[in-house]
Amino acid sequence: MKTKLFFVKLIHTIVWAILVFIIFYILYAGIMNEINMYVYIAIASIIIEGIVLMINHGRCPLTNVAEKYSHDTTRDNFDIFLPNWLAKYNKIIFTAIFLAAALLVFYRSIAR
Repeated sequence: MKTKLFFVKLIHTIVWAILVFIIFYILYAGIMNEINMYVYIAIASIIIEGIVLMINHGRCPLTNVAEKYSHDTTRDNFDIFLPNWLAKYNKIIFTAIFLAAALLVFYRSIAR
């Protein structure tokens, strides 16, 4: 059980890191005014992730998988290798950064 939970947490953390990288790439592109097709693909990928979360009632599908292998699901980070405070406020923090970054990208795109 612990080995399976470890691998679910590892995969979940890797996916999380990729999504955070994408969000910061969008922010970087907006700040540096380097808007291209990849920025719009990045924005679309984060929107798709948001739709997946909405369909799953605000939960990552990997959280559901991790619940099968964990007896302690009370902590916010039982399913991911993040500090508990970050796991708890993850969606709020990165949604705000994404929205600011996407707005900046769209502003820069219109202002050209």
